[in-house]
Amino acid sequence: MTLPLVFDAPKRALPPRHLADLEPDERRGAVTELGLPGFRADQLARHYFGRFSTDLDAMTDLPAAARDALRPLLPQLVQPVLEQACDDGATRKTLWKGHDGTRAESVLMRYPDRATVCVSSQAGCGMACPFCATGQGGLQRNLSTAEIVEQVRQAAAAARDGALGEPMRLSNIVFMGMGEPLANYKRVVAALRRITEPAPSGLGISARGVTVSTVGLVPAIDKLATEGLPVTLAVSLHTPDDELRDTLVPVNNRWKVAEVLAAARRYAVATGRRVSIEYALIRDVNDHAWRADLLGQRLAREIGTKRVHVNLIPLNPTPGSEWDASPRPVQDEFVRRVQAAGVACTVRDTRGQEIAAACGQLAATGA
Repeated sequence: MTLPLVFDAPKRALPPRHLADLEPDERRGAVTELGLPGFRADQLARHYFGRFSTDLDAMTDLPAAARDALRPLLPQLVQPVLEQACDDGATRKTLWKGHDGTRAESVLMRYPDRATVCVSSQAGCGMACPFCATGQGGLQRNLSTAEIVEQVRQAAAAARDGALGEPMRLSNIVFMGMGEPLANYKRVVAALRRITEPAPSGLGISARGVTVSTVGLVPAIDKLATEGLPVTLAVSLHTPDDELRDTLVPVNNRWKVAEVLAAARRYAVATGRRVSIEYALIRDVNDHAWRADLLGQRLAREIGTKRVHVNLIPLNPTPGSEWDASPRPVQDEFVRRVQAAGVACTVRDTRGQEIAAACGQLAATGA
């Protein structure tokens, strides 16, 4: 069964207003509405963004009456209902439940030099890519700005507190979980500002450590290039030819490969950031030598060798799928051919397969 593309999320009630939904000036306004002086907003933000804390009772620099008054600004938006670990504790997947029962997932990962969290921007996904469990599950709703930020805040607190085996600072955020980030544009951009603004305005994570993935929503890519946010753009291309991409990535029926690559080039020029091309390698589907040659040639010509990097992803298995990862020799030859065109190409470290936490596997099933 072929699913339809869904760009506009179903109209469902968003969660209650949260501190992380608000700009700094809006926070002061919200606090004065509660009958408190505006500077209490900065105190609250320092606890939330600077110390990753939502425990009002522990905020002893605030008077008890103020703590009670401020509770409406820190509602519990996402509740962990299932946590799984693998890779000797270096990969941890969390299944979250929203205020309305909506499920989404995030994955926290330890690497030798960093801690990374992969976050969701939507519950489900409307892009209908047939090799992705999330896409085949359909779209339930957009996540709010604060629901996205909460995934990052809780991951930062977990990394700091040793959830990955040793205390670490969260330094990298990838918007590669459930959903198409640029289909939830307004809230994702607001979340990017909360993540990258220095404390107490935000979490203070460098924009250079943040990656936003997209299947290729061209107008949104161009808009993101004007936001003044030098985050890395990752384009889920998966094949360099329109004939196959129309099937693998159905959004290609609206914006063809040439249009997507042109937008990626404009983004790289505007931001000075090298674009990442995501390519899930599927046995006998998109792993042919001629496609590797075409990919390298097109990227070199249409984006520029200095402005692009190919991130090859061995396909992760999903329930009921007839597709599988390419054999290692085929993968190695694909890398060699792309590199022969002068384009950097590396194979992504596959994490979390055994707990369905790897790319394309997030389906929000469980408890």
